[in-house]
Amino acid sequence: MRIRTNWNKALDALPDELAAANDWRRRLATLMGAVLIGFAALGFAWFGDRAQHLFFAAQSTHPWLNLVGTPVMFVAIAYIATRFVPQTRGSGIPQVMAAARATDESAMAPLVSLKTALMKVSLTVAGLFSGAPVGREGPTVQLAAAFMVQVHRVLRVPLTPGVLIAGGAAGVAAAFNTPLAGIAFAIEELAVAYEQRVAVLVMGAVMIAGLTAQGIAGDYVYFGHVTGALEVREVLLVAPLAGIGGGMLGGLFSRGLLTVRGPGARWGGMVGRRPLVTALLCGLVVGAIGLATGGATSGTGYGPTAMLLKGGDTAYWFGPAKFLSALATSISGIPGGIFAPSLAIGAGFGDLLTPLFPSRDAGLIVLMGMAGYFTGVVRAPLTAVIILSEATGSSYAILPLFATALIGDWTGAMVCRERLYHALSRGFLPPPHEEGGGKDQVVSG
Repeated sequence: MRIRTNWNKALDALPDELAAANDWRRRLATLMGAVLIGFAALGFAWFGDRAQHLFFAAQSTHPWLNLVGTPVMFVAIAYIATRFVPQTRGSGIPQVMAAARATDESAMAPLVSLKTALMKVSLTVAGLFSGAPVGREGPTVQLAAAFMVQVHRVLRVPLTPGVLIAGGAAGVAAAFNTPLAGIAFAIEELAVAYEQRVAVLVMGAVMIAGLTAQGIAGDYVYFGHVTGALEVREVLLVAPLAGIGGGMLGGLFSRGLLTVRGPGARWGGMVGRRPLVTALLCGLVVGAIGLATGGATSGTGYGPTAMLLKGGDTAYWFGPAKFLSALATSISGIPGGIFAPSLAIGAGFGDLLTPLFPSRDAGLIVLMGMAGYFTGVVRAPLTAVIILSEATGSSYAILPLFATALIGDWTGAMVCRERLYHALSRGFLPPPHEEGGGKDQVVSG
């Protein structure tokens, strides 16, 4: 493996036959990588669901497991992650962003290696087994990027940031069964410079990974179809409420996490020196909330979210309790995503708004609450809208969702100026003087 400078110029200088061969190898690598991503995402989902079901079954008969098993598991997971694979901590999306920005393979490789990815999946499944409110989507992005990188290396295709972007986007598409959201996520979050060549690579990977997942699991809608319609006057009321309230709460989540876990964070030194103590304390908080709520805040939150979207009822403390539990889990540093928990928190927040409007509109009010909060956290309004519209089969609600997301993005920026994933990604990059080469370098396989 070696670093090559100005790869595009070098490629232009090659004979046409060699360039054509490289193009075919790149297409084959994208095809094979995307198919593997589809299978891997489904396998990860299956193991994650089984682990979550096992936890719920155990805590229903032994509620004390929340106060004993959860903290112990948090410490064990944190020890393994800190001692052996520090690149697995947290979501997984910041790692892919950092790898795409790295100018040196030695900085990029550990973040998207197969060892890191497989350990990430294993530790996230262990987190779900412990009752941690984590999601699979962020880890799936890191897993997908690792598969894409490995296939390109095996086929001796040069690695560029576009390879990582395509892999991460395919991971989002396969995890949620939302191909358009995968493309939007690549544009908004993963890609620093989005070129036409990268766009084709992303769309091809997303399509193939999505078709692979659909071919096995069927053409399903992640949260089920949400029906109904809001009148214009209701949208004019709901969008500002959901956008301002959700964006503010989402911004508070990001600001709280960055205050403890962000680069140069106020409490970062103390947390970094005592990772196991931090994990134990956070595990106790998560376990206590899980015990008090009968396990309602444990796991991804998919069940309560789907129920609220269909007009069902849940306790009004669900959203705030899930918020605290998810924030404590993220601060602990154990591997796990924040996509699914954020959608669940947003659903709980939206449920708080439903008494203000006719009951027939409850599902759509919840959906707009999800858009406001999720955008406030990740600051990616296009991705939020497309994920929610695809995951609920509610393309008719795109305009109200866009209005809510734009307001949520503005409000979230007022509370936390830094975008969460971008800030966290800096923690996975070495200091500039430790990286070799310049900005125009790419990694060659």
